Amino acid sequence: MSEAPPLILMTDPAWFDVAYEINPWMRPRAWQADPLAHGRAARRSFDGLRQALTDAGARIEVIRGAPGLPDMVFPANAAVVLDGRALLSRFRPCERRGEEPKFRAAFQALQRRGLLTEVKSLPDGVFQEGAGDAIWDAARGLFWAGHGQRSTRAAADHIARCFRREVVALELASPRFYHLDTCFCPLSGGEVLYYPPAFTEAALETIRRRVGSGQLIEASDADAAGLSVNAVSLGHTVVMAEAPARLRRKLEARGYRVVGVDLSPFILSGGAAFCMTLRLDLTSRSAFAPPQTVRA
Repeated sequence: MSEAPPLILMTDPAWFDVAYEINPWMRPRAWQADPLAHGRAARRSFDGLRQALTDAGARIEVIRGAPGLPDMVFPANAAVVLDGRALLSRFRPCERRGEEPKFRAAFQALQRRGLLTEVKSLPDGVFQEGAGDAIWDAARGLFWAGHGQRSTRAAADHIARCFRREVVALELASPRFYHLDTCFCPLSGGEVLYYPPAFTEAALETIRRRVGSGQLIEASDADAAGLSVNAVSLGHTVVMAEAPARLRRKLEARGYRVVGVDLSPFILSGGAAFCMTLRLDLTSRSAFAPPQTVRA
């Protein structure tokens, strides 16, 4: 029997805009120069990404956004999901905290439909911004967890306890790469696409030791500047913001089909393909392992 197609959550962009600055990418003045045109472009970009994911074999669940919460369009930040369990985020920036009850209601609705089995919360005082800072690596059976910018180091330990899986903590060195998903992308074949300047030396040593040089694909400054590393890997297809030709060739040489989508309206807010999606169907596919965290 064939496997079920990937199930991906997206948020309708009707309320998306760039109204504030909570990361170095955000350009509210550029958005306000022509908000109607940017809004139309955002809809086209959203539809293009949805189509690219559908063409790659995914099923798409779309939830509604809310006025005054433009970054709900990035559901990767809403929760960590594995084996039907969703661990809800707690946002560090006050501008995003209004998303928390909206996403809680959305995930509870998904649970009632049988698309999730459990919805859990973080303890007080722990900031953790979803799959943007806790990326499941199916090839290695572990989470890579970013910390030092938005998510706290303690969050990695809580993820390990919640999901009973190994968590490798990686410290992020730059506010420009504020979430791990902006600079780190495990691919389905076991390779990892990453941007080294985004990490501390200790984190880089951990990545190189755990992944191995033969499986690492180094992104250039141009790749990182276009948020191409913020990509969705679905089998042999990698969906990303329009990639420089050199990166496309690197991935194609590894056997991947690269699908580029114009996501420029969302890059004005610091997000791209991975940020705009959340896998709901990821599974550990292995026996119970005690929780552990590797420090970096």
